[in-house]
Amino acid sequence: MSWRRRAARCGIALLAFGSLSAATAVDPVNPTCPLNPNWSAHPTMKLTVEKRGGMKVMLAEGRIDAGLPDRLTAALKANPDVSEIWLRSPGGDARAGNAAGRIIRSNLGVTTRIPAGWACFSACNFVFMGGAPRVIDPGGLFIVHMFTRTGDRSAIDMSVALGTDATRELIGDIEQDSALLASEDNDFLIRMGISRKLLTEVMYRQQAVATEENKSTRRCLTLDEALEYGVTYAPEE
Repeated sequence: MSWRRRAARCGIALLAFGSLSAATAVDPVNPTCPLNPNWSAHPTMKLTVEKRGGMKVMLAEGRIDAGLPDRLTAALKANPDVSEIWLRSPGGDARAGNAAGRIIRSNLGVTTRIPAGWACFSACNFVFMGGAPRVIDPGGLFIVHMFTRTGDRSAIDMSVALGTDATRELIGDIEQDSALLASEDNDFLIRMGISRKLLTEVMYRQQAVATEENKSTRRCLTLDEALEYGVTYAPEE
């Protein structure tokens, strides 16, 4: 890497670090994470291209929706000189997140970054993992959880009201779709050069639904853990 590019990236890191607010309160339910992660309130992910630290970066902020892969493809095609994609998102559509990560990987050399003070949760993890390289700045948050296919409470209540057969069918559909998504996640990590232990030792160890005994449903990786599982890379000398 040239000294100019290295200096530009250092400048970006300093700009990002400057955006980090004062110490954030710890979430008592999820003690590895802050109480209010900064993952953007945009209902659909907004893609904005800006100059930061002498480089062209794309800010990807908000919820991941089914239309993101198409928007991302168009944005990268219109801005082939984008060097980095900065992410903050509460997650969203899991399969769209996987697809967006593959699109980023097809644009080799585009860095994904979680700047200081920003949070990337759930489906955002897979968008981030598409980068080559991948950077989590000190104070940036890579937050994982165990996915659940039971988010539609009304569908569950309706199936229970309809009786045993309807509930059995719903459970069967959830089990099948969950198995397919787990297989897709496993394949994705292999292709992105990330340890599958991230799934088995971290993501799938989290509770999908809070209980009275344990209300924790998410985990913030430390930078050391991100390095251990290959989520990010060791700093360059």
